[in-house]
Amino acid sequence: MTSGSKGSRPPAKRRRRQKRVGAEGIAGGGRPSAPRFATLLGRGPRAALAGAAFGFALVFFGVASWFFVVYPSQRGPGDGHAVEVTIGERPSAGALATALSAAGLIAHPRLFAFWVRATGGATGVASGTHLLTDDASPRELLARLERHGAAHTARVTFPEGWTRFDFARRLEERHVVPLRAFLDAAMDPRLLHELGVEGESAEGFLFPATYDLALDSDASEVVRRMKREFDRRWDMLARGHAATLTDVMTGGHLRVDDVVTLASMVEKEAVVDSERPLIASVFLNRLRDPSFHPHRLECDPTASYGCLVAPEKAASCAGFTGKATAAIEHDPDNPYSTYTHEGLPPGPIANPGAKSLESVMSPASSHFFFFVAKGEGRHAFSETYAAHMENVGALRRAPSGAASAASALGGP
Repeated sequence: MTSGSKGSRPPAKRRRRQKRVGAEGIAGGGRPSAPRFATLLGRGPRAALAGAAFGFALVFFGVASWFFVVYPSQRGPGDGHAVEVTIGERPSAGALATALSAAGLIAHPRLFAFWVRATGGATGVASGTHLLTDDASPRELLARLERHGAAHTARVTFPEGWTRFDFARRLEERHVVPLRAFLDAAMDPRLLHELGVEGESAEGFLFPATYDLALDSDASEVVRRMKREFDRRWDMLARGHAATLTDVMTGGHLRVDDVVTLASMVEKEAVVDSERPLIASVFLNRLRDPSFHPHRLECDPTASYGCLVAPEKAASCAGFTGKATAAIEHDPDNPYSTYTHEGLPPGPIANPGAKSLESVMSPASSHFFFFVAKGEGRHAFSETYAAHMENVGALRRAPSGAASAASALGGP
C-alpha cells in the first residue's frame, strides 16, 4: 500500500501544474484561454477598419487641400504676356476653360473646369473682351473675369498733355484695359451722353492723374472714373475763379468744352508754369479782339492732332511722324489746322491738367497777340506783328538758333 500510495502522487502534481499553466495563459507561454483569444480576434478587424478610415481621411484631406488651396494659387504657364480673350454671354465652366486654354492661359482645361464648378461655376464671369496675363493663377483669372479685381490693381500715372491714345497705350501696357476697348469707350456716343460730353470723344475730359485701377477693368468704367475726376477738379477750380471764368466765357462766347479746348492748347504749348496765363491770354486776345482779323490761332499742336485722329482727311498727313510740317499746318483739308481755319479746333487736342485749366479760367491781362519760343521752355511775347518778327529774327541770329518757323505763333 505504501508503494501504491506513493505511485499515485505524481499524477496529482501534474494536474495542478496544468491548472496553473491554464490560469496564467499567455504570460506563462502556453496557449491562451478561449475567452481571451476570442477578445483579441474581435478587436483586430475594428482596428484595421479604423486605420483604413484614418488613412483615407488623410488622403482626402491632402487632395482637397491641393485642389482648393494649392492649385488655385499656382502660376500660369506663361511669362506674364498680355492676352486678349473674348468671352460670350453666360459661359459654362467647360466653355470658359476651352477659351482660356486656346489663349494659352491655362495648361489643364479639364482640371480648371472642374475647379470652377466646385467653387460655384462661371455665372459671375463678365462677357466681352478681357485683358489677361498668361502667368495669372486660376484664382486670379477667375477674379479678373468676374471683374472682382480689388486685390489685383495697378497704379497708373497719366501726365498732363497726353492724348487719349497715349492713355490707351499705357492702360494696355499695365494690363488694365485693351487699347482698342478704351478708345472705343472714349468715343461711345451713349457713354458720352451719360457723362455730359458734347464732342465726338472724351478727349480733354480724361483728367491726367494717378489712379489705382483693377487689372482687366471694364473700359467704360475707367472712362467714367477719369471723367468724375475731371468734374471734381473743374468744380474746385471754377469756384476759385468764378468771376474771371464768367468773364472769359461770356466775353468769348465760350462753352465749357471750349474752355477745355483752349486749356489743351495751352498744355501743349507751355513748358514753364508762369507762362501758362500769358499763353492763354494770347489765344483769347486773338479770339475776342475785333482788330485781330482773321481770328486764326495758328497753333502747331492742333495741326499735328488732326493727323493723329483723321489722317485720311488730309493728304499732307501722309508719312506723319508726330511733328507738324508747313504743309500739314496750312492744309485746308486738315480740320484741326488753326492756320487755315478760324477760331477753335473741333475739340480738345489733349487732356489738360489743373494748371492749364486754371490759366484759361483766369488768364493774364495782356495785349499780346504773338509769341515765339526762345529756348529753355520760355517764349518771347509781343503785341504787334512787326515786334514779333523782330523777336523771331533776333532769335534766329542767336548762336543757339532757338526760334524756328514751327515754334513761332505767326501773324494774320
